[in-house]
Amino acid sequence: MSAADRVRTYYDALRSGEPLAPFFAPVDGAVKVGISERLVGGETVADGLRDQSEHTTDWSVDSRDLRVTERESHAWFGDRVSLAWTDTDRRIRYEFDTRWSGTLEPREVSDEGIASPTEGRDDGNDDTADDGSDDRWQFVSMHVSTARDL
Repeated sequence: MSAADRVRTYYDALRSGEPLAPFFAPVDGAVKVGISERLVGGETVADGLRDQSEHTTDWSVDSRDLRVTERESHAWFGDRVSLAWTDTDRRIRYEFDTRWSGTLEPREVSDEGIASPTEGRDDGNDDTADDGSDDRWQFVSMHVSTARDL
């Protein structure tokens, strides 16, 4: 799967309410910036994505200009996305024209299959980003912004 396919698969998972944490590398340096949040560290990103999934529904993700550049050891992307969701606690529907950018890195491949890029390293982060797919790409950074606040 290409890095562009991985970004599209993330959008699909967001739309369908699937777990999103497996898309992110479980490393201390992982960063996810959303419209009103900044999450740093694989564990914090995973917790934030789980919380998001628990408190939102009915996601609409309409990619309008996905651009991805892939190299052997990394990839980066940018996109313009019409984004909407319902906050289940507040019962409010949010809609934004957003700008997305991010960086992906490949997971290491061993004889046993694809592993986290930090396999064998003791960085105190036990979270795993292995989603069972054959995809090798994981986000190490993602930035979503809009011209207005929530």
